[in-house]
Amino acid sequence: MRTAGLLCTLGFCCLLQCACADRSRDAAQTYVVRPEDTLYSIAWRHDLDYRDLARWNHIGADFRISVGQVLSLSPGARSRREAAIQSTPRLGAAPWVWPTDPAGAARGSPGGGIFLSGHLGQDVRAASAGRVVYTGGGLRGYGNLIIVKHAANLLSAYAHNSEILVREGQEVAAGQVIAHMGLGPQQAPLLYFEIRQNGKPIDPIPFLSTEK
Repeated sequence: MRTAGLLCTLGFCCLLQCACADRSRDAAQTYVVRPEDTLYSIAWRHDLDYRDLARWNHIGADFRISVGQVLSLSPGARSRREAAIQSTPRLGAAPWVWPTDPAGAARGSPGGGIFLSGHLGQDVRAASAGRVVYTGGGLRGYGNLIIVKHAANLLSAYAHNSEILVREGQEVAAGQVIAHMGLGPQQAPLLYFEIRQNGKPIDPIPFLSTEK
């Protein structure tokens, strides 16, 4: 009887642990929308394509989300099949320029963006024409951030700004001043620049003009 009781106890504990693990996995694959969030910033935070995030959560073409809304961060079986056959287009022929003086350029993390040092207040420019889809400080590690949408599959980001000069929804031209450089994580003037294609970072240097 004692052995049977022990086995039952161990079995209950195992079931409880499995249930807790399942709940933890579910929680890790969902996100509750906060006041400063946009669909683009949430996708950026979790290394996702905003179009996939919208599709998984049945969000309309306006990409509107509400504070408190719970979003799924992973696809269903059908979405996984669609993603498997999705092609990866090139950046296109649109001109790209350096977002600030490239003299202080240094690569960031492998496959990620680049750091550009300079002086406090230095101009930060849109690297290509597009529409501003996020401005704010809601993404940890980016400081005051701007995200610009250039095409359905293509976004760029400009982090650690001291002053943001554009608003969400505004159209910007290549080379237009959109912000002023602020202090990076080491409290030195710095811009972190990144390009993401289909939600994933790509090396931006090959696409930037050699002209200053």
